Amino acid sequence: MELREKVHILDQLTFSTERKFMATLVESPIIGKKILYIKGAPEIVLGKCKEVILDGRRVDAVEYRSTVEAQLLNYQNMAMRTLGFAFKIVGENEPNDCTELVSANDLNFLGVVAISDPIRPDVPAAVAKCQSAGIGIKIVTGDTPGTATEIARQIGLWNPEKDTEWNRITGAAFAELSDEEALKRIMDLKIMSRARPTDKQRLVQLLQQKGAVVAVTGDGTNDAPALNHAQVGLSMGTGTSVAKEASDITLLDDSFNSIGTAVMWGRSLYKNIQRFIVFQLTINFVALLIVLLGSIIGTELPLTVTQMLWVNLIMDTFAALALASIPPSETVMQDKPRRSSDFIITKAMKHNILGVGSVFLIILLGMIYYFDHTPQGMNAQNLTIFFTFFVMLQFWNLFNARVFGTTDSAFKGISKSYGMELIILAILAGQFLIVQFGGAVFRTTPLDWQTWLCIISVSSMVLWVGELIRLVQRITHKKKNEK
Repeated sequence: MELREKVHILDQLTFSTERKFMATLVESPIIGKKILYIKGAPEIVLGKCKEVILDGRRVDAVEYRSTVEAQLLNYQNMAMRTLGFAFKIVGENEPNDCTELVSANDLNFLGVVAISDPIRPDVPAAVAKCQSAGIGIKIVTGDTPGTATEIARQIGLWNPEKDTEWNRITGAAFAELSDEEALKRIMDLKIMSRARPTDKQRLVQLLQQKGAVVAVTGDGTNDAPALNHAQVGLSMGTGTSVAKEASDITLLDDSFNSIGTAVMWGRSLYKNIQRFIVFQLTINFVALLIVLLGSIIGTELPLTVTQMLWVNLIMDTFAALALASIPPSETVMQDKPRRSSDFIITKAMKHNILGVGSVFLIILLGMIYYFDHTPQGMNAQNLTIFFTFFVMLQFWNLFNARVFGTTDSAFKGISKSYGMELIILAILAGQFLIVQFGGAVFRTTPLDWQTWLCIISVSSMVLWVGELIRLVQRITHKKKNEK
């Protein structure tokens, strides 16, 4: 440190991914001469050397190159990053220009250092989780092919028995490929070593041409172009301000595991929105046709405006709160990725909305027909029973909507969904108060406990039928996996 402070810097060539080395020309106070120091990628630095300093002896750099390369390969196979060093004593008459001095290729090679940067223990599991979710992972690095391949092997991305040279490439080789040739290989690539910023950006753009949704991680200024062009740019909390500004999300813990967690939360949220849509459209479908067909039949309006307001409160506010409170599940990481162009309402959702809605509609129309042909007709009590039964059908269907898209029981993890528990109590309490004390405002009359018990028991068949269907699906799925 003292020597560094005493020297006078005459010129400096900063590091760049294109050059892969940096150089500094100083006036040394110790020997009273100018010295050029260079450090960078060992193969690049060695290529600019004429001699190698070995145990105080000077050896021809060309003859020693095979020894250095063997040493480098050994370090790279241990996933170590390497750095080469060289120097040159500059004559007084020589220019103070690092670029010109380096281009003479007459440096003295000092040696190589290997830096161990072990992967985090949680990375292999995080990579496996992302791969199971259908996420393709690619390593794009400035490291050597050997180091990059060994790191990929350690995290479970590279399989020496299955993967070939087709699955990896260097930045220089990638740049030589035409867009047509690159597009043929792009999806199979797993490793790009000795990559430059332009290579990373081109990779992102070609993947997007293939219809892929691309997320890029990076922490340096050179990563900014790729972070900016990707659909999702993920910078590191310890990264440069340029990288953070170019990205969409900053990972404060610099952990790859956070990416898998973010995907799990995103997919869970999307699935919760789909569940809410299923529940909401089922109620809309039934309520609309009940009111429409009821008026066509000529019976008294089965649901009043105030009753519909209560149904809408259940459908919009309560259901949104209940379904949004469902905690994220690891099972969503087993789902196949959806295309960004896919409509949010899937075929399964359509079948559920129309199927369940039609069953509810038939049951409710049957009730209207039955009440209309009783001696008392569609009186206040029968209208109250009809209204309560309609609400309870939706109440039990909320449990089914909670696990829509899975084969899980509706009661699985319900103790952790505190919002769901509160909404269940709120709907039951609200319906009881409206029926028992709503009076003329809600056009209801109080019901006795036997009637309440009958409505709740019969309407709960919605849940039990759903549970039976999911049980059969679980058994069938288990048998398939065993085979």
